[in-house]
Amino acid sequence: MRFTYAEAMTDPSYYAPLAKAAEAAGYTSFSVADSLIYPKESDTTYPYTDDGNREFLEDKEFIEIFTLIAALGAVTERIRFTPFVLKLPVRPPALVAKQAMSIAALNGGRLGLGVGLSPWPEDFATMGVPWARRGKRMDEAMDILRGLFTGEYFEYHGEFYDMPAIKMCPAPPEPIPLLVGGHSDAALRRSVVRGDGWMHAGGDPEELDAMLAKLTAIREQEGKAGEPFEVHVISLDAYTPDGVKRLEDKGVTDAIVGFRWPYIKGSDTEPLQTKIDNLERFAEDVIAKAGS
Repeated sequence: MRFTYAEAMTDPSYYAPLAKAAEAAGYTSFSVADSLIYPKESDTTYPYTDDGNREFLEDKEFIEIFTLIAALGAVTERIRFTPFVLKLPVRPPALVAKQAMSIAALNGGRLGLGVGLSPWPEDFATMGVPWARRGKRMDEAMDILRGLFTGEYFEYHGEFYDMPAIKMCPAPPEPIPLLVGGHSDAALRRSVVRGDGWMHAGGDPEELDAMLAKLTAIREQEGKAGEPFEVHVISLDAYTPDGVKRLEDKGVTDAIVGFRWPYIKGSDTEPLQTKIDNLERFAEDVIAKAGS
């Protein structure tokens, strides 16, 4: 089992010391959250809170995701960074490819590119991208990333994107895994058909078990049951060595852990040292024992 430390919507000055502390404590990855704008008015509900309320996001300080990863990569040596998740279809895929490839070249390939759909129509409107057929747009964007990541000439002719034969350099030192976030059946299938793994956003344990079963079935249907596939989950089981074993038995490869409830209005008041103490305590109590 590998472990990802998750922290978001906190003081931006905390990220560098937290990344260094997580690396020293033995975490494999550090998750980085993506947010572009906060609309003054919206009828959309947030899909990952019980009541759908989005007000906790107002006035939260989100550093542009690739800028933050570049900064954190410069002060670390081993830990991987995983967007959780990048809102892909609102961005030009060729630009995302260039950003991701540049990050991978600078930090030695320490990037797992989590991608997903934004739940906010306002993100699409602000970026000048139609909301309609966003799933198909996402599929095409992933195909383009996959092609450009090779560093070889690649051309694409789709419904939304049309590209002549082009290449981008430098190519990443190793393939950048595409990890699909989302709980819908379409997201699960996309993670298998076009991705290298799936990222879970939390919720009911029984729902997680059902989604893991669907993933297994889709992988079998697509003839990919024996291929490497990353499964990143948020689960209370991740907080004990016995629970970690249960997750491993279900095919989970990466546990995402955090130590505070982030969906609160207002600023994060937890001190930096408390955060470091919490991640180090978990490493001693669970990571060290899970690996023994």
